[in-house]
Amino acid sequence: MAEATPQTEQPELKRAIGPKLLLFFVVGDILGTGIYALTGNVAGKIGGALWLPFLLAFVVAFLTAFSYLELVGKYPRAAGAALYTNRAFKIHFLTFMVAFAVMCSGITSASSAALAFGRTYLRQLLVEFFDVSLRPESLVITGIAIVFIAALAVINFRGVSESVKANVVLTFIELSGLVIIIAIGAYAVAVGDGEPARLTEINVPSGSSVLLAVTSATALAFFAMVGFEDSVNMAEECRDPVRIFPRAMLVGMAIAALIYVLVGITSSLLIPSDELAKAGSGALLRVVTVGAPGFPLWVFALIGLLAVINSALINMLMASRLLYGMANEKIIPKFFGTVHPFRRTPWISIVFTTGVAVILVSTADIGRLGGTTSLLLLIVFTIVNVACLVLRREKAEHRHFRAPTWAPVLGAITCAYLAMPVLSGRPWGDYVIAGWLLLAGLVLWLINRVLHGRVEINPEKLAK
Repeated sequence: MAEATPQTEQPELKRAIGPKLLLFFVVGDILGTGIYALTGNVAGKIGGALWLPFLLAFVVAFLTAFSYLELVGKYPRAAGAALYTNRAFKIHFLTFMVAFAVMCSGITSASSAALAFGRTYLRQLLVEFFDVSLRPESLVITGIAIVFIAALAVINFRGVSESVKANVVLTFIELSGLVIIIAIGAYAVAVGDGEPARLTEINVPSGSSVLLAVTSATALAFFAMVGFEDSVNMAEECRDPVRIFPRAMLVGMAIAALIYVLVGITSSLLIPSDELAKAGSGALLRVVTVGAPGFPLWVFALIGLLAVINSALINMLMASRLLYGMANEKIIPKFFGTVHPFRRTPWISIVFTTGVAVILVSTADIGRLGGTTSLLLLIVFTIVNVACLVLRREKAEHRHFRAPTWAPVLGAITCAYLAMPVLSGRPWGDYVIAGWLLLAGLVLWLINRVLHGRVEINPEKLAK
């Protein structure tokens, strides 16, 4: 996507990804900001049964994964939700809004990572090495988060290769941090520390219910499970994707969910939920402090810092390239498709997505941004599950994975439920941010319609 090329016949992408590498990609794409930054926020909604929302979020994501597996096997192209929406409904505006929602989810996810970078992990390192203590909500910390977003833009501007090469190393690092938390929990259980009774506690706010408390926490925890859907964009670079995708995606999701549940159990065993909620995005730092007081806290702070950098970098890369793809397909103003003559990167799209991220970092908190990310993707996943059922009428000429019918049906119902106001217990602020972002997409769509009229959409080119 970084280069503007003439419309000539292109060779196929090299199929270099085997089952093990694909499995690693799925796990690495899921792990990240969600668990490192939102554990405390989820604890504040559910109480000591912190493991439960992560488990339920996995179940919802797992159902949707079946739809993605059927669709990627049937249409092994690097386009994902936009392609499936376009083929199923053939409504250009809906296809555009799905693609735009996916792009916005990348920006909100990266923005939550930027806040975790400044307000939690870098702030802890400043205390450890320079004895400098800053309030999490101070203008200095917010300024650091904005500088972080700008630094991502510079890396993004330099080119794709610099971004992708760093991803493999950072994935290993963020996995090691979660293994440390789980090891601390295992040690605590072995020596008789911790309070097992907390694992079944569910805090019910006044005027609410157990169901609402659980669904509200699950709606937020779902942010930690997103990322698996990105693997479909690697379909054209996999060896025999129809055969290896189902096992790699489902096993990868199960591994990530197991890690999350164990982290949740460890956190609740060692620390009461009100203390985790008070710690907010620093909840895992608090777990390390209490569970392993001799462990150098700066090591875990550095791991957390690198974990959120990894998440933010990949999400901003995806968002800018998807925006560029929409401009290149002439479904938003062509201006956004401008490529820098020397770096050959979509610099206008990078500037635009960076500007949106700066606004979000300056006006919203981590929990709100994480909730908005999950809301946008739950809407997209609802549409994908329905698309899977609709596209059953199209028969593929090759063998492919077929999901049991109950999976996309339950996937659509559960995703829609967690996205709905009132029923999910989701705060209205999530809908406000999502609404403004989608309104911006509507404005771009209308401007383009006035300038160019109706334009045919090729979803496959949006992802390249």
